[in-house]
Amino acid sequence: MKISEVQSGMMGVRLIAKVEEMGAIRDVKTKFGTQTRVCEATISDESGTMKLTLWAEQIDKVKPGDTVEIVNGIAREWQGVKQLSVSEKRGELKVNP
Repeated sequence: MKISEVQSGMMGVRLIAKVEEMGAIRDVKTKFGTQTRVCEATISDESGTMKLTLWAEQIDKVKPGDTVEIVNGIAREWQGVKQLSVSEKRGELKVNP
C-alpha cells in the first residue's frame, strides 16, 4: 500500500516508508491512566507524506533516514491531519537503517 491510498479509519495498513523527521518527544497520560512517551514522525514514499505516531519503545527504534515497514497499522485523523500508528499488541514496526 502507498501513503496516498491510506484513509482515516483503515485498519490492517501495511506499507514501507522513509522517516523524514521526528518531532519532540512528549510525556502524556493515556486513556488508561498510565504515563507514556509519544512522538510524531513524518514518513514519506513516492506517493506522499503523512504523520506516524510513535509510542514508548517505538521512539527509541527510529531515527530520521530510517526505512520503516508498518504491519497492521491503524489510520486515524487528528485535528484534520491523517496519522498512522502501530499497536504494540496487534501490529509491528520493522526498522531498516
